[in-house]
Amino acid sequence: MPSARDRVLDAYETLLIEHGAGSATLDAVAAAAQVSKGGLLYHFASKEALAAGLLQRLRERSAADADEIRRAREGAVAYHLRTSAPGGGVPGGLTRTYLAALRVADGTPDGHAVREAMAAVDADALAALRDELGDPVLAWLVQLVGDGLYLRTLLGTPLPEGLTVDDLLGRLRPQLPPST
Repeated sequence: MPSARDRVLDAYETLLIEHGAGSATLDAVAAAAQVSKGGLLYHFASKEALAAGLLQRLRERSAADADEIRRAREGAVAYHLRTSAPGGGVPGGLTRTYLAALRVADGTPDGHAVREAMAAVDADALAALRDELGDPVLAWLVQLVGDGLYLRTLLGTPLPEGLTVDDLLGRLRPQLPPST
């Protein structure tokens, strides 16, 4: 069973994703997490602390994903693109936390902190891709393709009819080093 702190963050993510930042009051988060308001305040003393906790979770999940990119048996590029695509399922809830953080950035005072966290997420993935590819421009191009796939995932938009991530990888492979 998740800890009370994780239940609070899970509830906060759910409220942000399903109802927007305005609905994620401390009372609503405590109720959704099934903890007392005092229990919530024990872990997060304010709404700002709750947003900071969400961004910390985002950074932790991003770092774990970058480690997975580096260890992927199929190679960093294939892993990155497959997990960015609709239905690809980034492990550890990164997609859900990322989407919740975007909701926090939308018109709240925490927008700057969210942009910094998002930049750290991008840097984690880019560094992992660059480690394998050795070419910073090629790594960035792969990241941009992944970003496009990830946007489709966040929006719930499927891949174009008849096209797959394998099609993308097949087109990219001639540009990639032999190890990928």
